[in-house]
Amino acid sequence: MVPGVVEIYSVPKIQASTFANVILNKFSRKLTQDKARGGAQAMLYAVGVTEEDMNKPQIGIVPIWWEGNPCNSHLLDLAREVKQGCQSEDLVGLTFNTIGYDAITMGTDGMRYSLPSRDLIADSIESAQHYDGNISIPGCDKNMPGCVMAAARHNRPTIIVYGGTISAGVRQVDCPGMGFKKGGMVNIGDAFESYGAFLTGSITEEQRIDVVRHACPGPGACGGMYTANTMSSILEVLGMSLPYSASIPATWPEKKQECYRAAGYMKNLLAKDIKPRDILTRKSFENAITIVNITGGSTNAVLHLLAMARSADVPLTIDDFQVIADRTPFLCDLRPSGKYLMEDLHKVGGIPALLKYLLNHSTLIHGDQLTVTGKTLAQNLEGVQELDFTTQDVVRPLENPIKATGHLTILKGNLAPSTAVAKLTGKEGLIFEGVAKCFDVVDDFYPALERGEITAGTVVVFRYQGPKGAPGMPEMLGPTGAIMGAGLGNSVALITDGRFSGASRGFIIGHVTPEAQVGGPIALLKDGDRIIIDAKTRNLEWLVDEATQKARKKEWETSGKRPLRETRGVLYRYARDVAPASEGAYTD
Repeated sequence: MVPGVVEIYSVPKIQASTFANVILNKFSRKLTQDKARGGAQAMLYAVGVTEEDMNKPQIGIVPIWWEGNPCNSHLLDLAREVKQGCQSEDLVGLTFNTIGYDAITMGTDGMRYSLPSRDLIADSIESAQHYDGNISIPGCDKNMPGCVMAAARHNRPTIIVYGGTISAGVRQVDCPGMGFKKGGMVNIGDAFESYGAFLTGSITEEQRIDVVRHACPGPGACGGMYTANTMSSILEVLGMSLPYSASIPATWPEKKQECYRAAGYMKNLLAKDIKPRDILTRKSFENAITIVNITGGSTNAVLHLLAMARSADVPLTIDDFQVIADRTPFLCDLRPSGKYLMEDLHKVGGIPALLKYLLNHSTLIHGDQLTVTGKTLAQNLEGVQELDFTTQDVVRPLENPIKATGHLTILKGNLAPSTAVAKLTGKEGLIFEGVAKCFDVVDDFYPALERGEITAGTVVVFRYQGPKGAPGMPEMLGPTGAIMGAGLGNSVALITDGRFSGASRGFIIGHVTPEAQVGGPIALLKDGDRIIIDAKTRNLEWLVDEATQKARKKEWETSGKRPLRETRGVLYRYARDVAPASEGAYTD
């Protein structure tokens, strides 16, 4: 191996005998071979399918492509590489599309469509996937769980190729107010935090613009262990993507190589009839939850894994996340709470090197789980070198973790009788007690911050932001970024029935259920109420006596329950049908 270069697997030569007497086109042949389907055959000829092609397996290629953000802007180009790979393997690749929609809407009403887009993606692929196999190419956060949910539903051989992580940006001016220098690394998390720093006078307009201008230097998903890279890591550990898919940067040549090679693996899946539900098992989901805790991944993983498991009929509950977190150390020093980006993890061996280390030195990972290579997770790692702790500190050894147990924390208490989800890395502290300041509208928060109303000891509460309330359970990256940028990250907590971006950090509690829209206790809070967040006991307590709680509940009920914000369209349908966040916020 060339120093500094990570090798990815090449497709082994498949003997012709492997495919002898095996029907690879058992679905598409219903259209291409049946004389009664002449209309369908005529349409295929019209789009360039040849007579020879009519005997070949058809593969649906799904880039979650759009031009509007770097996570997805390059995915159509990657789909073309996949299509060429299909041609080289005597497969017919047919490209179709679905929506790509996510982080660019942060802080606007558009963010209400972000989580619903996951289910729209799943529905779209399920509806259109009438081919023999599927190769999906997701980029941003909700793309990946949407692809897995669809795969579990149609259950035809599937490979998911992650579009890749973005490379780091470079600062062009000094930023002493936030402790940064010209030439240093900058990423999208800094762009969100720069606004709070600007509002409170910590940085100048020139410094703010420098961050915004250089945080995203080109294609790829947000570069830390934010939600996109959390989900790509999950896909690889689940076995639904090829080794190294999670960490190869979007612009590296290896990403196009992965796309081209995917068809060889697909042909093998068709021959062996290996389907998503053969790969998506209880043990593979346990592996996925483990890797989220090892890497310090996003709280969105809880929502998505619950929904993905349900689509695959795999039993999984929110309490399972705490059980696994309690036995899993937090090892990776990755943004947002740490120092490094996903690209740095790739340079030291990526997810395969991390898995090899865990398999060799712990019982945290089930190595016997089947993957899209046709081999088990452990077999995929046979030629992989372990992490070298003498040359890198992106990942810590098991005996020297960042935190002895996982950062994902499932809380309960009288403020969250069902559950709430926190991402507590240990750097925030373990207990926070403060006074509530409530916002029913997120936009009201920023003027309050600028006026100096958000001070040390404040528990900022954003409510009516849940799956039904917003509707769509928008992310609170804008407020968390503003709090960090204002220098209040260590002295202010935030609680919401909405979600957080993977780029959010601090003493933050989300996914509070029951949500405010259905009358959960979070709806009954008033400014000045005292709240305790205890990560050690996993309690979220509202320090108001029961008589007051009952009086406020009666007041809320008699004042008239809030009607749904939307009465038509996709958000109305979502609010009407969506399950609680504690169950994965599914809609089917």
